[in-house]
Amino acid sequence: MAEKDRPGDDVPGDDELLADAADGDDADEAADAPVSRGGGTAVAERTKDDDTPKTKKERKRTGVFGRIGGFFREVISELRKVIWPTRKELLTYTGVVIAFVTVMTAIVAVLDYGFGKGILYALGGK
Repeated sequence: MAEKDRPGDDVPGDDELLADAADGDDADEAADAPVSRGGGTAVAERTKDDDTPKTKKERKRTGVFGRIGGFFREVISELRKVIWPTRKELLTYTGVVIAFVTVMTAIVAVLDYGFGKGILYALGGK
């Protein structure tokens, strides 16, 4: 089941394409796809573009303010890539975290109480 388009999706409407591909409608295209023959380490291939000088946008900023500005530009760029949860997903995740923390706290409290009583009993306490 494909999720609906959300803000931050790279291509609006791509969910329908992914759903069609998952249904198996593109069996002919799948036959033409390259097949992996096993494991191994992925190695990036060097292309001619790797040796070209950096473009104006990619130049290294040497000043303090240039570095700070570059940092904030990169932060904004990364935040645009984030898939933000919907309100329903956020409430679900929050509920799961609260329930998990409550259960783990109860387990630790019971173990602490049990070990405390056991140590007092072993050392002759009341």
